Amino acid sequence: TVAMVHSPPPTRLTHPLIRLASRPQKEQASIERLPDHAMVQIFSFLPTNQLCRCARVCRRWYNLAWDPRLWRTIRLTGETINVDRALKVLTRRLCQDTPNVCLMLETVSVSGCRRLTDRGLYTIAQCCPELRRLEVSGCYNISNEAVFDVVSLCPNLEHLDVSGCSKVTCISLTREASIKLSPLHGKQISIRYLDMTDCFVLEDEGLHTIAAHCTQLTHLYLRRCVRLTDEGLRYLMIYCASIKELSVSDCRFVSDFGLREIAKLESRLRYLSIAHCGRVTDVGIRYVAKYCGKLRYLNARGCEGITDHGVEYLAKNCAKLKSLDIGKCPLVSDTGLECLALNCFNLKRLSLKSCESITGQGLQIVAANCFDLQMLNVQDCEVSVEALRFVKRHCKRCVIEHTNPAFF
Repeated sequence: TVAMVHSPPPTRLTHPLIRLASRPQKEQASIERLPDHAMVQIFSFLPTNQLCRCARVCRRWYNLAWDPRLWRTIRLTGETINVDRALKVLTRRLCQDTPNVCLMLETVSVSGCRRLTDRGLYTIAQCCPELRRLEVSGCYNISNEAVFDVVSLCPNLEHLDVSGCSKVTCISLTREASIKLSPLHGKQISIRYLDMTDCFVLEDEGLHTIAAHCTQLTHLYLRRCVRLTDEGLRYLMIYCASIKELSVSDCRFVSDFGLREIAKLESRLRYLSIAHCGRVTDVGIRYVAKYCGKLRYLNARGCEGITDHGVEYLAKNCAKLKSLDIGKCPLVSDTGLECLALNCFNLKRLSLKSCESITGQGLQIVAANCFDLQMLNVQDCEVSVEALRFVKRHCKRCVIEHTNPAFF
């Protein structure tokens, strides 16, 4: 990428593969007859590296490839690419018309580029004040300092994905992670979507700081942030009252007390994942079901403390539920399924994987009432072929995931 953006190619082309440009007009390649706006439209479908290669074909393509409308997004992939240098060269070229500022660039995605360092993010922060979306998942060399530069210099940033960045423990407008934002400052980070999956070092104090600075959060994913506890969720609910989607999957210290805090989101909460939170029981489910009546998605896989009573309370209070995963919950039986089927008619996805107490009778009740079912997972469940065929007859569009070799 670095070698592609320094200067336009010479007027006369000598490369043997590009001799079409020197032919007479009547033999000119068909693509050269397209008007500029059509070419720009075609180029808009190309990734960053291919767009840079197109700029090397001829002078016309060079001018078209660097049309500012094509550079709302920079997307780089690859573990070996020198992404810091690539970002520096690209932003330098994009700043030619507006010195030191890339006014058109709104999205930067460098997920999986393991050679990205704080220097590369600092380049983005300095040159891209209109940045709205940043994806750096899997870039484990990123630190809190780099994130501070971005959120401080890019006031319009709304989407931030730092999943897998294990060094990131805080997101704030102050370099001192321990300093909370006082309401007197009147300044907040505008992030609405934040993914911190696999940020293993994140603790309750860091989540407290994040919540205090990012009060506009609507989507927050904290999967496998194993150090978080119920106390961190309490801080979150104090500042971030607009959360619609929340995932604390595999946060093993989250318990029913944490779900009591989450329930304070009330009707705003639509998506909740508490998979493999082993301390969650029916008590926590009752809190969520009682106050979050508009819940659409719940993933409680591996929460072995959930029983038929929890499923019953959930079904009666969250009648608009569309997706439910209660796999590996051995205490859920056909009784809970019957209550679910008689209340949640809009159910589209249901996972019962490894639910030992589920039988074909419970599946038939679900199929007879939930006609819109589109996905059913009954792997490692003791259900008969007749029950699976019954589901298939009543739910025509349903994809059944099973481990019964007699059913196909």
